[in-house]
Amino acid sequence: MALVLALLIKTFLVQAFSIPSDSMQNTLQRGDRVLVDKLTPWFGAEPGRGEVVVFRDPGNWLEGEPAPEPNAVQKVLGFIGLMPSADEKDLIKRVIAIGGDTVECRRGGPVKVNGKALHEPDIFPGNSACDDKPFGPFKVPAGKLWVMGDHRQMSSDSRWHMDDPKTHGFVPVGDVVGRAVVVAWPLNRWATLPVPETFDQPGIGDRPATAAPGVSPAVPR
Repeated sequence: MALVLALLIKTFLVQAFSIPSDSMQNTLQRGDRVLVDKLTPWFGAEPGRGEVVVFRDPGNWLEGEPAPEPNAVQKVLGFIGLMPSADEKDLIKRVIAIGGDTVECRRGGPVKVNGKALHEPDIFPGNSACDDKPFGPFKVPAGKLWVMGDHRQMSSDSRWHMDDPKTHGFVPVGDVVGRAVVVAWPLNRWATLPVPETFDQPGIGDRPATAAPGVSPAVPR
């Protein structure tokens, strides 16, 4: 009965996820365990701007990444959801823009969503918003997400897959496993993962009709 309950919780309610890289520093550190809310999508809720989400690899984004070999105990705990499963090829990033949004970032400037500049105190100290890979402006297609890591210079995110003929850098909403809501381990790093205030600024949901859907024809320099 306990096993059945654990499997139901993993499938429909909440699941642990281990942070595999440095791409979300300093919000998340390599080795942190976060709890992912899998319930709200069942009620029609879709990912929102600023949320940290776990999603299935949309198109070989994890190619070349090392995969640790779990022991027998870790395999069992992963199967029932008490530990992240090594078999699940998932990524974790922050949602920057959702379907219908116009997103851009010019060298030396901030990320802009629908013309509103994002104030991003959570990005890794010393990183620029996008100087290593500027992009846009372009419109995010319906049903897709534009995602970025908080450690911009260590994150293989939407920016680095714009030339991918399969994804063009966008993550399908259907590939999202759930929203990361809390850092549960280690205990000295316990913290919730709220949406930064900049994503709630007035007018950010007002969508200009100037950018064409898809990848921009040129990357601004």
